[in-house]
Amino acid sequence: MAPEPVIEMRKLTKYYGRSRGIIDVDLIVERGEVFGFLGPNGAGKSTTIRTILDYIRPTSGFARVNGMDPQKEGAKVRRSVGYLPSDFETYHGMTARKYLRTLLSMMEYRGRDRIEELAERFQLDLDRKIKEFSRGNRQKVGLVSAFMHYPLLVILDEPTTGLDPLMQQEFYNLVHEEKEAGRTVFLSSHILAEVEAICDRVGIIKEGRLIVVEAMRSFKEKTGKIMQVRFDREVDPSLFSSIRGVAHVEVPEPAELTITVSGNIDAVIKELARHTVLELDYEDMSLESLFLKYYEKELPNRRKADAAGGAAA
Repeated sequence: MAPEPVIEMRKLTKYYGRSRGIIDVDLIVERGEVFGFLGPNGAGKSTTIRTILDYIRPTSGFARVNGMDPQKEGAKVRRSVGYLPSDFETYHGMTARKYLRTLLSMMEYRGRDRIEELAERFQLDLDRKIKEFSRGNRQKVGLVSAFMHYPLLVILDEPTTGLDPLMQQEFYNLVHEEKEAGRTVFLSSHILAEVEAICDRVGIIKEGRLIVVEAMRSFKEKTGKIMQVRFDREVDPSLFSSIRGVAHVEVPEPAELTITVSGNIDAVIKELARHTVLELDYEDMSLESLFLKYYEKELPNRRKADAAGGAAA
């Protein structure tokens, strides 16, 4: 018998009055995976998380977390999860140590904790008052609070906000170790590189709808690179658009091409070598470009489904 999913959502929908929160979100997160939840600000990432933790109630649909119904066992669900919200706030008058110990007491947690270990790892001074901390150090307090009680599921909303690159890497290492220990991490972010670095699967949410869920290997193949090329003269764009792996070619100026490449760029480089290149810029596809790529593909299908639904009604 297959193990029960750690997170399950079926047609999960939330409206704030007449304003859209999330619409018909279907998602399963399995035990032991690191799942990346990507979307621009306002897409519905935080609403999804708050709904499955029963901080807000869905308009329709349902969710299960660690085998429990959040609407019936909300407090128990929240005690079973490590959670870092995007708008993490603390009691600024407390020291970090007192704050974290108070949280453990409120959770009625009696087991061994990881406060000292994690504080050392993230270079966090537990005996300083939180009001004296920088934004990055306050975020470290939030990270320690999410992992300190060995939860089987950790839900993190924009976890690396304010962290310097060294601490970001330490966080990535910690997530990898949690996965190796069989724990599950659900990570919401708008940073593509962060999700690529640590996740097994990724879901993209835009305008409240989950538009794609893919394995990270497949996702990386589709993210692509963007090459901005300026030549000494006009070049036929079809020389590049016909190359396997080239997703798109634009002509912003007569002697310029913008080439979007998915996968191996070797054939593109060989074709470029046949011309006189005056300038070449090369960058990863932006997250917004990636959203548009998926969203433009999904939108016609959604319109057809909506039209069919209207005809059936």
